[in-house]
Amino acid sequence: MAGGAQAHYEGIEAFSETDFTEDLRAIDVPTLLMHGDDDQIVPIADSAEMAVTLVKNARLKVYPGLSHGMCTVNADTVNADLLDFLES
Repeated sequence: MAGGAQAHYEGIEAFSETDFTEDLRAIDVPTLLMHGDDDQIVPIADSAEMAVTLVKNARLKVYPGLSHGMCTVNADTVNADLLDFLES
């Protein structure tokens, strides 16, 4: 909420109108996708659940009840899972 309204608008516009399909298909390293199932900003069905089918060797970790801000609000949980993935 610290950015300007125009920057936020343009960022959302670019994100929602850009097709990243080919970019996702080009990823060929082990990938962990992390998403809260209560994300009201970026719905899981329209993002992570689609992305995991496009990225080779991807794994999706769904966090029940967590929101878009899970990396900040639930940092201990998310960071522990990220560290486990990096060490695997």
